[in-house]
Amino acid sequence: MSESAAGRRPNILFMCVANSVRSQMAEGLARIIFGDKAHIQSAGAFAYDLHPVAVRVMGEIGIDISDQLSKSVDTINLSDIDIIVVLCKEQVCPPNTPKAKRYEWPMPDPSQPAKTDEERLKRFRDVRDELQKKIEELLKELGF
Repeated sequence: MSESAAGRRPNILFMCVANSVRSQMAEGLARIIFGDKAHIQSAGAFAYDLHPVAVRVMGEIGIDISDQLSKSVDTINLSDIDIIVVLCKEQVCPPNTPKAKRYEWPMPDPSQPAKTDEERLKRFRDVRDELQKKIEELLKELGF
């Protein structure tokens, strides 16, 4: 689905439960990886606060997501979405949308309690790195 094939930039929505970690990191990564080739958004089953460790680990690779806002899927016009990427393993993610192609990339929630700060950081970094890999693969799959 290149821009010329679609006639416009595709609208891509990344979703997770609270739109505070996984989908926020995916949005930040996709904005860099896709550039102006797609319109990128994220949302959650409900909105929560942007997680400070997500901001930290994204900053480690030079991506500032601190200005991104957590949004509920209720604030998104799903009829405008071409691609929805569901990142949660939990079963509270959105229903299917009529026209959107749906990708399931279930990832663990790195914000769950950890024994040490280093273990928690590793979880966030692992999710960030896996998201980056999958978003780069999506870019190629879409023909950009």
